[in-house]
Amino acid sequence: MKTAPLTGKFAFWSLLALILSSATLYAQSDFSADIVNDANSSAHNVTTIHVSKDKMRADPQQASGHGNGSVIVDFATGTTTVLMAERKMYMQMPPNQGFQRGFTPFRVGDVEDACTTWQKMATKPGGSCRKIGHATVNGRDTIEYEGKSADGEINHVWIDPKIAFPIKWDTSKGSSGELQNIQVGTQAASLFEVPAGYQKFDMGGMMPQMPQR
Repeated sequence: MKTAPLTGKFAFWSLLALILSSATLYAQSDFSADIVNDANSSAHNVTTIHVSKDKMRADPQQASGHGNGSVIVDFATGTTTVLMAERKMYMQMPPNQGFQRGFTPFRVGDVEDACTTWQKMATKPGGSCRKIGHATVNGRDTIEYEGKSADGEINHVWIDPKIAFPIKWDTSKGSSGELQNIQVGTQAASLFEVPAGYQKFDMGGMMPQMPQR
């Protein structure tokens, strides 16, 4: 079984790497929303997310409107679980492997001072961060930050204090996105669990593990 197609299906994690390394991952309120990448482009893609305290589930949608898998991230343990619904299988990756390698989740103690955490998480010295101020995005109050990497790339992120999560972002390289259809409310625990009947995919042997009797 080849893994390259699966990796391609979850290319959206490169987008999440930007978002999640620029603001908090531990939501103050449970919510669901649609991540719309390049919202102003006709070629934008959509990923539905469900966030519950220290867990998040992402369901990327194809242009046809059909899903192509799900990713569950447990930020408390740092593990990532990939669900392959068509095959009734799942993969589990430990911290700092697989899709987790692109970003490190962290918690902002004060959304009014996210730069302090951003600077601690910078991988290279020489970057900078500044708080621009409050701004309204899609009818919600946000705090805008500007971060500049040591390589000169400039990112803007708008954090929603009510859910402690970025709801808009853009970079000097042209990528952008935002959260739409934000629904604050309790998320079902089953969303963050492996469904019954799924077999575990053995990444080492590249073969599924048969259920134990």
